[in-house]
Amino acid sequence: MVMFAVAPEGLTSPRPNTPRTPTPTPLTTLGNLCVDIVLNVPKLPPPDVHDRKAYMDRLSASPPDKQYWEAGGNCNMAIAAARLGLHCIAIGHVGNEVYGQFLVDVLHDEGIGMVGMCENTNVESASASYETLLCWVLVDSLQRHGFCSRADFSKDPAFSWMSKLSEQVKTAIKQSKILFCNGYGFDELPPGVIVSAVEYAVEVGTALFFDPGPRGKSLSAGTPEERGALSQLLRMSDVLLLTSDEAESLTGIENPISAGQELLKQGVHTKWVIVKMGPRGSILITRSSISCAPAFKVNVIDTVGCGDSFVAAIAYGFIHNMPAVNTLAIANAVGGATAMGCGAGRNVATLEKVIELMKASNLNEDDEFLDELLDENLDVQAIKSLSKLVINGSENQPNCVSLQKVVSELLPKLKLTQLQKKVPC
Repeated sequence: MVMFAVAPEGLTSPRPNTPRTPTPTPLTTLGNLCVDIVLNVPKLPPPDVHDRKAYMDRLSASPPDKQYWEAGGNCNMAIAAARLGLHCIAIGHVGNEVYGQFLVDVLHDEGIGMVGMCENTNVESASASYETLLCWVLVDSLQRHGFCSRADFSKDPAFSWMSKLSEQVKTAIKQSKILFCNGYGFDELPPGVIVSAVEYAVEVGTALFFDPGPRGKSLSAGTPEERGALSQLLRMSDVLLLTSDEAESLTGIENPISAGQELLKQGVHTKWVIVKMGPRGSILITRSSISCAPAFKVNVIDTVGCGDSFVAAIAYGFIHNMPAVNTLAIANAVGGATAMGCGAGRNVATLEKVIELMKASNLNEDDEFLDELLDENLDVQAIKSLSKLVINGSENQPNCVSLQKVVSELLPKLKLTQLQKKVPC
């Protein structure tokens, strides 16, 4: 099955006798396409797996109104990236039912192309294993979240019948500057298929981004195939993105900077390790430098989709060869703007909200926390930190980069994208 929500540049057939060089697609996501069903519930699902399965079956028995549906998974990242002006392709599988059509329509409306995973399969399109993956996003009265999907109740990936990459998928990867994978992709795709995509991306020179997410811990204790695929992703990725807890889980090192440096040592192609720290901001670690950026102060409504939005802006900075501190600043702004809304999918940060947040320039600076992180003997040549103040650092202390300077460099780019989006095609 091959579908295009928007015909991607370079993947459509040119007119006869008019050969042209395909235009590279900045960003392609692999797998993790799902429809979120967002419901308010009196209490979250029970912890027992059998009780949770029964709970989900009761929910599924009466499909909720379409007003509760939302694009989820890697759609969050692709939508946020598209709103920043990046040309995005989503590689994945959706079924032929109403949920699949909904997802394709949302991607189309956001200007995102889609390529189906497989050309041929023996699985009947009416089979449950062929259906679009649903994720029930349950929110209780205290705004706590619970998640469940059919992938939670099977040892095999939801689309375990997939065995190889189609030629269309390979073409999409080859024509992309970045291939993004995350740990939730293992809920849908067999490890062998993910490894094939990784190896092909490396072969054709497409940069690989990987965010293991909470699945990193379970994958590291999973099947030999899962452990091997996780190891391959950690070693071969150009950019790794983790929370501080996830970095500690994978390395056994508590300090997020030291953990990032260890992941760099283990990597073959790794250029950046980025540690996300929520309201405390983010850190970008290279082999020779550390860059830190506090988060922007926002009125947090919902944190779902913030991490995905953050990654989209990191990709934006990577593609445009922006300085590390500038990249972190825009990523924190995009993640913060998403937190100001309710839910993910089409509710992720708009360009207008990002610009508004950057203009306000209200940082949540915590010098004491930063000093604690940098207190260890860190073997780096340069340490930089985004700040409202500009101070030249001493040994193992950061040189402060002016927030005003960074904002003055970012805003013209964002405003130009905003103008381009308003001009009718």
